[in-house]
Amino acid sequence: MKTVVGLLYIVFALLSSSCGQTVLEDTKIHGVSFVASRDTVQQRHIVPVMNIHANYAAVMPFGFLRDLKHPEIVYNTNRQWYGERKEGVKQYVEKLHENNIEVMLKPQIWIWHGEFTGYLKMNSEADWRLLEASYRQFILDFAAQAQELNVALFCIGTELEQFIANRPVFWKTLITEIKQIYRGKLTYAANWDEYHRVPFWEALDYIGVDAYFPVSEAKTPSVLEAEMGWRPWKEELKAVALRHDKKIIFTEYGYRSTHFAGKEPWNSDHEIKDVNHEAQTNLMRGLYNEIWVEPWFAGGFLWKWFIEHDAVGGMQDAQFTPQNKPVERVIKERYKALD
Repeated sequence: MKTVVGLLYIVFALLSSSCGQTVLEDTKIHGVSFVASRDTVQQRHIVPVMNIHANYAAVMPFGFLRDLKHPEIVYNTNRQWYGERKEGVKQYVEKLHENNIEVMLKPQIWIWHGEFTGYLKMNSEADWRLLEASYRQFILDFAAQAQELNVALFCIGTELEQFIANRPVFWKTLITEIKQIYRGKLTYAANWDEYHRVPFWEALDYIGVDAYFPVSEAKTPSVLEAEMGWRPWKEELKAVALRHDKKIIFTEYGYRSTHFAGKEPWNSDHEIKDVNHEAQTNLMRGLYNEIWVEPWFAGGFLWKWFIEHDAVGGMQDAQFTPQNKPVERVIKERYKALD
């Protein structure tokens, strides 16, 4: 009788957990970074994500800082867009889960005027303590929401190199506090030139990398040039993965559809207007060919995907999004091949 009851319990648990925190360890993540919007997400917004065979989406609420020296994070206010707030996170996640798309909840900081978060550094011990208290409230609030919504993966921060380097004890304590609230998988989104110095990978489930590695100085690199550019970085990534016995996730990856897109892939300067779809397509093929099948690699989140699919990207767009560009077909082929 006990055996029967046990089997029934297992069946019930499986049936009642269709999404979130139940993903198999060997499931390759083929994800998109689902950009927050002013509006709610409707089914028509999810269909293009499903059409490229994505099985994950990063949902990204935002907190704001006045400048690089300011310690108080402002978040979840009515002045923010719907998708940047907790109510938007809930609606986005539930809609994605309805369509069997798993979620990485990835709260991020935006510093006014687009200052790089990696340079966030306080001038005094008092301000450091204020920043720690503010960040703790910000991240634990969303960790609790991640648990409530049963999301599969939670990202504890994005590109915060100086904050981590100067306050390592805070971060290790914070991870312990997060685990008391959230029972899913954890990662941190380290910048491409930061990830090998992060001191707390052993406490997380995945090594997260925002993968803007320079791979080519060519105006229009060939696929072979892109592959060759990735090879030294691939060896470094593999070594870090093996050293920590953790798989690597590209918490962000992608290229702009512009000239020299492989030279400084992080460059989001809107003054760059030259359009080059061949460069974007070849670079993406090179990344997929070199990295995606590696056993130490767990997948990644494409940067970036807007909910109003028909109104973004296109043949005149020089930015990151692959939407309505030739590279979208490349992504669809690769993601479908991994189903």
